[in-house]
Amino acid sequence: MNATIRAFFISLLVLFMFTPTILADNAVTKIDGSTRYAVAVNAAKTGWKTADTVVLVGKTAYADALTAVPFAYQKNAPVLFTNKDTLSAATKKGLKDLKAKKVIIIGGGNTVSNNVATTMKKMGISVTRIYGQTRYDTASLISKQMRSSSVAIVANGFSYADAVAISPYAAKMGYPILLTNDRSLVKVTASTIKSRGVKQTIVIGGESRINRTTYNQLPSPTRVGGATRYDTAASIVNKYNMSTSNTYLSNGFAYADAVTGASIAAKKGKAFLFTNKKSLPVATRSAIGNKKINSFSTIGGTNVISTNVLAQLKNPVVGKKVFIDPGHGAHDSGAVGYGLYEKNLNLDVAKRLNTKLNNAGALVTMSRTSDTFDSLQTRVSKGASANADIFISVHANSNDNSSANGTETYYDKTYASANSLKLAQNIQPKMVSALGTRDRGVKTAGFYVIKYSKMPSVLLETGFVSSPVDSNILKSATYKDRLASGISSGVSGYFR
Repeated sequence: MNATIRAFFISLLVLFMFTPTILADNAVTKIDGSTRYAVAVNAAKTGWKTADTVVLVGKTAYADALTAVPFAYQKNAPVLFTNKDTLSAATKKGLKDLKAKKVIIIGGGNTVSNNVATTMKKMGISVTRIYGQTRYDTASLISKQMRSSSVAIVANGFSYADAVAISPYAAKMGYPILLTNDRSLVKVTASTIKSRGVKQTIVIGGESRINRTTYNQLPSPTRVGGATRYDTAASIVNKYNMSTSNTYLSNGFAYADAVTGASIAAKKGKAFLFTNKKSLPVATRSAIGNKKINSFSTIGGTNVISTNVLAQLKNPVVGKKVFIDPGHGAHDSGAVGYGLYEKNLNLDVAKRLNTKLNNAGALVTMSRTSDTFDSLQTRVSKGASANADIFISVHANSNDNSSANGTETYYDKTYASANSLKLAQNIQPKMVSALGTRDRGVKTAGFYVIKYSKMPSVLLETGFVSSPVDSNILKSATYKDRLASGISSGVSGYFR
């Protein structure tokens, strides 16, 4: 091979080695539409090219819809929505596109009218209904259309999010979802449990949803729940073995989209989580971090899942646990120069960094949030207790020579040496770029907090308070905010 060809292949190899860091953000796919009907149809088309059978529910008949997901799964059918009085245009087109031959309506004429059924019959589609006098009756009738199972899910019939959260797992396992209330075990549900030979129940939600008396009346009950709907969904993902290779996520209060998400998650055999509109809840972030999820499909438009949530999902720092240690504090002022006290500067920068990382989707713990003091050992212990993925100690420098200036990052080789170096190499250039200071590089040193922290750890020397040049920069709120953004960007880069 001549030198020119060899050089070309080496260049190509280098390109392939380094390009992935640019492309390594988490994968996020949006499934949306102009209406709930269009969202459901668009989701269905990601799981079915054609569907002989479709399950249809009224646009706000959420109780019917949530108990229908495991049933629809056994019928290999997507769940679609319609208006009460007329077949929604998007749904009508969806039925045609899916080449549906049979529609099973869940609910009575008060949720899906006979006019809608007639419209579908005129399209050459066979139509049947499953419905009862109450949501409890309907859930019972649906369970009787499913294959026999010795296990059943029991949820509060008015706590829609709980049943939606469990429905992909229920579908996978072939478990029916039965409903009760927060006061007592509903008779039809008790009767169905007995007649269907249910030997074990999974109760969804805390005691405010299904009280202890009801719980104790159920056969071999196990409770899965949390303080919020986000916690409950996260608990389900953490407890049960659903694939997280592409996790579905919907707004926990947008019930139609949530049912749609649960339906397609069931079809794909994937995990399912909730968010709110504006930002990922802590419980959802924790599940993402625990399960190391890096691929998502969101259900619904930006009116229910904001661009900020999408940005958080894309950011590789989402769900990662970051421990921030603002150096010094209280009686230990650290370096002093040009009106700057290092302890105050460190805390200011750390708080700004905390905000940036939280906004990016990380889970952040700080060793201090006010002018208090911890020993070095305590700081290390706090980082370990937080089970942090990385440890960042924020400091400022000082020197008897006022001409000394610049920004530098330290790491130690005792624990997690390679990843500590990687973290330092990602943060250092971002700090320098943000501040415009002299680049003093990445260095090793045995500073206590980074020597004895077992996770990847760095100590940042943002600038010299003893330098007239650096101190002016570090006094500026604008530059401190830029610095925090730079560090946050470096942290994201590390997790790519």
